[in-house]
Amino acid sequence: QVQLVESGGGLVQPGGSLRLSCATSGTIFSTYAMGWYRQAPGKQRELVAVISSGGSANYVDSVKGRFTISRDNAKNTVYLQMNSLKPEDTAVYYCNAGGSDLYYGGRHYYPMGQGTQVTVSS
Repeated sequence: QVQLVESGGGLVQPGGSLRLSCATSGTIFSTYAMGWYRQAPGKQRELVAVISSGGSANYVDSVKGRFTISRDNAKNTVYLQMNSLKPEDTAVYYCNAGGSDLYYGGRHYYPMGQGTQVTVSS
């Protein structure tokens, strides 16, 4: 059974930073693309960033230059460094795995985990 466990969220002031982590188990992590998603209250879930099995990253325009996705295959963990946070970044953040088409609308492979809440507010 694959588990996706997100952590690292919290309350931060605008302009602040957070680093999210997603630990995975029960799968061949290194062969999958990994993505970070977020869902704000009353809004649809959106894909924020994807890192391929080879380490290439893609981002939605709203976070380019502010967020960085990375992965540590030895630890089966993917990270999301979030800088210059804005109130509109407030959401529950989730991670998931997929194929090479994940960034282009490909399906994620597993049910979403519990997520981690990020709140950006003064």
